Amino acid sequence: MIKKIIITILSLLSVISCSQKLNSQNINNKDDDMTKTEIPNNVKYAYFSSGCFWGTEYWFEKSKGVISVVSGYAGGHKANPTYKEVCTGLTGHLETVRVCYDPEKTTYEELVKLFFETHDFTQKNGQGPDIGSQYLSAIFYQNEEEKEIAEKYIKMLRDRNYDVATTLREYKNFYEAEDYHQDYYAKKGSMPYCHFYTKLF
Repeated sequence: MIKKIIITILSLLSVISCSQKLNSQNINNKDDDMTKTEIPNNVKYAYFSSGCFWGTEYWFEKSKGVISVVSGYAGGHKANPTYKEVCTGLTGHLETVRVCYDPEKTTYEELVKLFFETHDFTQKNGQGPDIGSQYLSAIFYQNEEEKEIAEKYIKMLRDRNYDVATTLREYKNFYEAEDYHQDYYAKKGSMPYCHFYTKLF
């Protein structure tokens, strides 16, 4: 009965604002496998923050070569944060997605392009109606190659007179978000209202 009530509340809140996602206890086991799908041995991972992770996850899941996407929290100082804690802005985490991809079918560069094409990378205080440090635009790079690719596209956009707000941050941690955040729009059968695709490259 309680579970049905929570699901109903989540559905109602989703039409108001990403920032009003239901506060809930961290009910999932963060040590679980990132997906039930069989993962090839040669996969790579990438980490992107572009506001509400529901919308970010939606677009990456549709991308060729992407095996799975997990919503979570990255870049902060608190281990295993809950959504409620991240919402305070005091943990230092950003809402982030972990993209698992097959490097034989896509590239990190293609993912960076999609990142910029599916959110407002010029917004400095959040994303859409979601205001706060946890909703900032950022790329968490894991090595110099990823950093150089991200820098290339930021420069490209700035050369086109875009005031890019996206920051580059060295990857240091990632914690999976609660279960009800995962595959949110796929479960609802709807589309994001904070993230839209705009062809740039």
